[in-house]
Amino acid sequence: MTDLFWIGRYGTEGVAAVSLCFPVTFLFISAGIGLSIAGNILIAQYRGAKNHSSMNKVAAQTVLMTMCVSAIISVLGYFASGLIIEFMGVEPLVTQYATEYLKVSFAGMIFVFGFMSFQGLLRGVGEVKVPAFIILGTVLLNLIVDPIFIMGYGIIPSMGVAGAAYATIITQSIAFSIVLALLVKGQYGIKLKLKNLKPNFKLMKRIFAIGLPSSIEMSAKSLGMLAMTYLIASFGTVAVAAYGIVGQMFSLIILPAMGISMAASTIVGQNIGAGKVPRAESTANKSTLIGFVLLTAVGAVLFVFGGAVARIFVPDDPAVIAQAASFMKIIALAFGFLGSQQILSGVFQGAGETKVAMTISLIALWLVQIPFAYFASRYTALGADGVLLAFPISYVLGMGIALFWFLRGNWKHRRITHEVEL
Repeated sequence: MTDLFWIGRYGTEGVAAVSLCFPVTFLFISAGIGLSIAGNILIAQYRGAKNHSSMNKVAAQTVLMTMCVSAIISVLGYFASGLIIEFMGVEPLVTQYATEYLKVSFAGMIFVFGFMSFQGLLRGVGEVKVPAFIILGTVLLNLIVDPIFIMGYGIIPSMGVAGAAYATIITQSIAFSIVLALLVKGQYGIKLKLKNLKPNFKLMKRIFAIGLPSSIEMSAKSLGMLAMTYLIASFGTVAVAAYGIVGQMFSLIILPAMGISMAASTIVGQNIGAGKVPRAESTANKSTLIGFVLLTAVGAVLFVFGGAVARIFVPDDPAVIAQAASFMKIIALAFGFLGSQQILSGVFQGAGETKVAMTISLIALWLVQIPFAYFASRYTALGADGVLLAFPISYVLGMGIALFWFLRGNWKHRRITHEVEL
């Protein structure tokens, strides 16, 4: 959002470029998210069972796998950036900006993967405040560094849209370094030891198996975002820029649900690991209700003030502001359903039922949201609004499926630590 805020002063084409890049980078980051979730689940359940030796082994192997995967993705993504953006079929200037931004983003992917992985490990032992303070500091720093690299200052030349990506890499590398140092010191219950970094292929295989459904789920979401962006791109640069602003607002709005989901995943995992199933179920009930009420309230506010928020990003483009406000009105009131689904997915993941969370997401996205968006935008008079209308429909359906599976109760009887030999 910081990137988008400053690039909005650079021009609508820059906003459109960053909007195109977000789903692309998120697609590649999805591989790392799966490993992070797998590490978090195992750490949480071992923490509940008070098995500290196994916690350290899982942490080391998760870090090792994350670094290897991020290196591969960085290289592949860097060289494929131009082809990916050209495929989107946008205007030449937008293509140029987006390609520059994407290449720099891929070059620093190891820092994104690393911090995400380390944060997941700390979350598994219940430590969430330290990563939050680190991120707060780096975001504030990014707010200062972004305009310097975008517009230039002193000896630093103006780098335009690519400058935002450089600034982000610098701040992400700082966050990565701080958390790595904390894990090496071992002051939060996990200690990275050199002896545990020797590849343990049996454990790696199990981590991969647990994390793969989550990676598939997140990759499917990323591909879905690309598909939706592709549909929006056919309606012109104004629609792409407006969609990008709504997407960034959405990414901020969903954070409370993601935070509650992560907390629920950790608490459910620790309690299942400790054999306290009723407490895990109570956590799931309360967190889902909180998420629904909170996101519905936020959605109501954005339904009314969406245009004012959009003006923060593009203060001098009335067409983009009006389009973003229209888009937000379509999806805002359904945020509570999405938040509840997100939290229930966290509950399933904490119990080790990552395949369930994946299946629900795939059904809501690929069997409902994208087909409806394509039909409504291509074969009705709704146009670009048809793409946005698909979101609330899929949110309600996804919540319904998640609630049905939750009430069945199968998730309460899974302890994946019994399935892993260390």
